[in-house]
Amino acid sequence: MSTEVRVPTLGESVTEATVATWFKKPGDAVAVDEMLCELETDKVTVEVPSPAAGTLAEIIAAEGETVGVGALLAQITAGAAAPAPAPAAAPIAPPKAEVKPVPEATARKGDDAPSARKLMAENNIEASAVAGSGRDGRVMKGDVLAALVSAPAAPAPAAAPAAPRAASRADDAPREERVKMTRLRQTIARRLKEAQNTAAMLTTYNEVDMTAIMDLRNQYKDLFEKKHGVKLGFMSFFAKACAHALAEVPEVNAEIDGDSVIYKRYVHMGVAVGTPNGLVVPVVRDTDTKSFAQIEKEIAGFGRKARDGKLSIEDMQGGTFTISNGGVYGSLMSSPILNPPQSGILGMHKIQDRPIALNGQVVIRPMMYLALSYDHRIVDGQGAVTFLVRVKEALEDPRRLLMDL
Repeated sequence: MSTEVRVPTLGESVTEATVATWFKKPGDAVAVDEMLCELETDKVTVEVPSPAAGTLAEIIAAEGETVGVGALLAQITAGAAAPAPAPAAAPIAPPKAEVKPVPEATARKGDDAPSARKLMAENNIEASAVAGSGRDGRVMKGDVLAALVSAPAAPAPAAAPAAPRAASRADDAPREERVKMTRLRQTIARRLKEAQNTAAMLTTYNEVDMTAIMDLRNQYKDLFEKKHGVKLGFMSFFAKACAHALAEVPEVNAEIDGDSVIYKRYVHMGVAVGTPNGLVVPVVRDTDTKSFAQIEKEIAGFGRKARDGKLSIEDMQGGTFTISNGGVYGSLMSSPILNPPQSGILGMHKIQDRPIALNGQVVIRPMMYLALSYDHRIVDGQGAVTFLVRVKEALEDPRRLLMDL
């Protein structure tokens, strides 16, 4: 009796994936819910568990193949054959003994991702040599890839003798590396280019004095964390300020569908999060009705999921407006690109002490540049400027949020 392993439902609008990694080989014993392979979709990585115990009889879709939802991935022989594979797994163990340090380091770091363990074993890398970005130091596949990319840097001095020779394409070829783009990176590239080609994108700028927010945060952060179990960051202030401004300028929260405009009477706030594989945008749903604590808890949860590679398709669907914080990387000013089909995205930047004129005097204040990129097909300049001014006003005087001003 055999059991089919098929591509699971990948989420709304996602119809295909690429087989990234097989954790098992034909003939290996498998247990129920043991991870068999990893699929890479346009947005996230999905692990496929075994639906039955037994032996992996055949792999139908090899690594690198593109498969659709419901496609056959492998066959598992189950039933009476299931107990037999257990001893059969013993002969497979000796090759892994060569990388014995890996399990020891893994024991210290916790449950490393299966794909990460496979990569470390294949490349004879000790887990202790890889900085884990996952929860409790868990090593993720992206961490191992980063270690592999940095590892070849050591032989660089050996290439020095080639420097005196005249540079040419042939000479440079050995020092180049061609790496196939992941599906996530391909999707990011395609969607960003589509945004530039489709939307009449424009950006308007302003700056905000962060003194009031920083004072408020410093005054209540300990009490906030003690009561709600989460740190009080800046993102919840920006999310609430944007939700407040979107109520006044609803076209920034709308989208174009053919010759119609769809106005959203709710705010699903996308929050851009960086991962080892690229930028993803999980969504805080109904931001306009949630408290600061609820928003902070959701954002913190998304951050943990992103580090562990556990963000789901559902986590990133349905956003109506996006906030991107380039300031965490030190960006002083930038023009964010729209996240289609949304009509607006707010760019946050680095907080920097700057001299400003206040009440006829020059004072030093913590200032941040704000950038709103918007689709000029639906949002007029007046609406964009009004939106950004309302965000600025709410941040410089947070009491306006409480009084709905």
